[in-house]
Amino acid sequence: MSQENPTLSPQDCLVAIMIAVSAADENIRTSELVTIQRVVNHLPVFAQFDTDRLKEVSQIVFDLFEEEDGLDALFGLIREGLPQRLNETAYALACDVAAADGLLGETELALLSEIRHELTIDRLHAAAIERGSRARHMRP
Repeated sequence: MSQENPTLSPQDCLVAIMIAVSAADENIRTSELVTIQRVVNHLPVFAQFDTDRLKEVSQIVFDLFEEEDGLDALFGLIREGLPQRLNETAYALACDVAAADGLLGETELALLSEIRHELTIDRLHAAAIERGSRARHMRP
């Protein structure tokens, strides 16, 4: 990794979670990238976010995924940088990225489950978030 212990802002953490979900199945799809870009460009939580950080945060995630315990390290960075009040936001963004291409494979579902656990998202709240993502990404 370019830095031994990178520090992530709350917005960096949200981006990292979205990138991780997109990369989970080792096939980053255009629809997922478009979703990430749209979210970063339009949601209030990213109002002060420098979009040049997208590439740097993505590289941190990719570097971590090359390591044996990279996912645990990523969750450690997220626990350090993400305020608890943004946990449901992070999970909602993860679900939106996962649903963006209309395909939810086992690796994406497993990662969403791990994110839900790591962010201590109540199962009922998670179900509501998941239902909202499914509704937003429904195809005709």
